[in-house]
Amino acid sequence: MKTRSIALMMMTALGLYVGVTHLTAQIIGVIVAGDKSRIAVPDFRGKGAAAPLMNTFNETVWNDLADAGILDMVAKTNYPLDVPQAPTDLKPPTVINGTQVRQGMWLTDWSGPPVSANYLGIGNVDVNGTDLVLRGWLLLPGLADLRTAQAFGNTYFGPTTQDGARKIAHEYAADILKQLGAVSLAGSKIYFVSDRSGNQEIWSMDYDGQNQQRMTSHRSISKMPTVSPDGKMVAYATMANQSWQLRVINTETRRQMTFVNPVTSTIATPEFAPDGKKLWFSMVINESPLQIVAANIDGGDRQRISNARAIELSPRINPKTGKEVLFISGRTGHPQLYKMNIDGSGVEMITTGEGDVANPSWSPDGKKVAFAWTRGYDPGNFNIFIMDVATKDFVQLTRQNGSNENPFWAPDGTHLVYANQRGRNRQIFTMLADGKRVKQLTSDGDNQQPVWTKGTN
Repeated sequence: MKTRSIALMMMTALGLYVGVTHLTAQIIGVIVAGDKSRIAVPDFRGKGAAAPLMNTFNETVWNDLADAGILDMVAKTNYPLDVPQAPTDLKPPTVINGTQVRQGMWLTDWSGPPVSANYLGIGNVDVNGTDLVLRGWLLLPGLADLRTAQAFGNTYFGPTTQDGARKIAHEYAADILKQLGAVSLAGSKIYFVSDRSGNQEIWSMDYDGQNQQRMTSHRSISKMPTVSPDGKMVAYATMANQSWQLRVINTETRRQMTFVNPVTSTIATPEFAPDGKKLWFSMVINESPLQIVAANIDGGDRQRISNARAIELSPRINPKTGKEVLFISGRTGHPQLYKMNIDGSGVEMITTGEGDVANPSWSPDGKKVAFAWTRGYDPGNFNIFIMDVATKDFVQLTRQNGSNENPFWAPDGTHLVYANQRGRNRQIFTMLADGKRVKQLTSDGDNQQPVWTKGTN
């Protein structure tokens, strides 16, 4: 293997639009714009102590629905001047002498042009004692009867704070998405590496970038976080004791759990098995290059999986079947994406051999993989690709915006989180799996290696 490729693989492990719309839609399975339902969500009003919190509430609801990627958000400039706060504000027209006469606001204000909405979200926020109280509805304005037009009406509670406003907004938006058959990301977490405290530590944040918190305090180098399927454990590699080792911590208490590290010069790229009972990783064995190993989550019963004369790292187990493993190998001289059975048999290279490949991540349905690759547009820079594992068809999602690495799927299977570097520092971004709705989540320090997991609740 060339020296440059070996160095690149080590740096990636330790620090790390093809323009064909039909192919993109086929691989990603996203809903194209013409198939999206139109939804109108006028700003909710708040009473009393709720009033100062309404900007946060309204912005959160809008972003949650827009970022889901399944709805066409009707611009607020098209809305009627009079906005209902509850279904009781809507009055059906009456007929007088054969002529239809308006009695006030009605559903057709929203179902007809220029709004032409399929769905209408309305409600209001009040304060009861120390609680925010949201009463929110989802209506189908195209129906003529107000009773049948109500898809749902629910009440939500939260503290009278900015966080409370975000909480009830997330819950209301989640109910709308559930009504439409989509998965809400509310409650999911992103773990990542940041040096903003002066050292590279593991941090966490909500899926929308809120509540960024440091998880570790080793005052050293900590990298490559991975999260257990139930979201209750984070494993990562660290130089806390002047040599590379793995640590496992509880995400709720942040207490370190028992993990007996092997004696080795280098250990990297941990990965939890789908059942949460095994931890896969790469380590140097008897002065060989990094090889793939599996062990119990306490470090016991260690088994060697790969046995090659090349660096093998980043094992990623199919979350749906638990039977296939993606990994990066330098067997051809350049790091490429490979697939094998869980016992190490049936090794197959699934990228083309061009460029350098890094950071594979399975989609939740176990059918697609996102990864970083230096081929395509901007050759030499890493960019984000998605591949259908069965057909090996792939599309390029990022281009001409610096280097893009460490893609990781969201629990809903339609979003990705990744790290982008355009200047000195890297920052964490999210996007839909068709490359749209790009959103920056971090801005302080150098941030990298994000992983996305469902919440623990």
